[in-house]
Amino acid sequence: MSTTYTLDTATSRAHPVPEPVRRLTVPAIAARKSGGVTANPLVMLTAYTARMAQLLDPHCDMLLVGDSVGQVIYGLDTTVKVTLDMMIAHGGAVVRGSYRAVVIVDLPFGTYEASREQAFITASRVLRETGAAAVKMEGGEVLAPTVEFLVARGIPVVGHVGLTPQAVNALGGYGARGRSEAEAAKIIGDARAIAAAGAFALVVEGVVEPLARDITSAVPCPVVGIGASAACDGQVLVIDDMLGMFERTPRFVRRFDDLAARISHAATRYAAAVRDRSFPGEAETYRQKG
Repeated sequence: MSTTYTLDTATSRAHPVPEPVRRLTVPAIAARKSGGVTANPLVMLTAYTARMAQLLDPHCDMLLVGDSVGQVIYGLDTTVKVTLDMMIAHGGAVVRGSYRAVVIVDLPFGTYEASREQAFITASRVLRETGAAAVKMEGGEVLAPTVEFLVARGIPVVGHVGLTPQAVNALGGYGARGRSEAEAAKIIGDARAIAAAGAFALVVEGVVEPLARDITSAVPCPVVGIGASAACDGQVLVIDDMLGMFERTPRFVRRFDDLAARISHAATRYAAAVRDRSFPGEAETYRQKG
């Protein structure tokens, strides 16, 4: 079901554009791949705050509230430490800040693996409390029955195969996957199983390029690559990586800006203005009336 929103302009910072906006739907995203081809690639970025969602929303088909929030926002060393409460808080903020994109929320480690019932309780809480359209889960063939269980109960699911950061302890690191024939066969088998279980899209992360192409051709649902291939049906990046907020980023990241340097420059100018007492100036202070 599509919904038309009229943006509330009562708070200009929150809703600056007074125009009706129709949000994309999960079926519309799935339908972008037809006959194995996606003529118009899907655009996805991560978002963690309402304001960032506002800025990205006009340009993205999907906004992913990734568990990368743990590293990007909270300074954690791994996504394994992210909690469900974190994901719900940030998921709700992104939903409130967006009106066009399909919002997808990662289910954090330990909140869905134990059973299909556990996954349903977690996923239904996420959708109910955030207003998001779908959840994303990391895992291969072993997770397929859980995906099928959720989809049958009205919860749209995005799968995630290849390099799965929540399993970094088992994988032994963040290196590219699929270099051996055996590992490549397992990953493509995982992708097929998750797609067959009903996932409406699939994130493929950190795999060798030929394997990403093979996965994209092998499954009927859209494949969104991150460190994969330009041949995928779409792409996703962590927004802070794309904006150049960190000195160190994965090899597959292209920096489309150097926002860290621009923030540092602005802070330098601000600090100088405070210290030489040129800020605040007359235009930035209040005068007695009368």
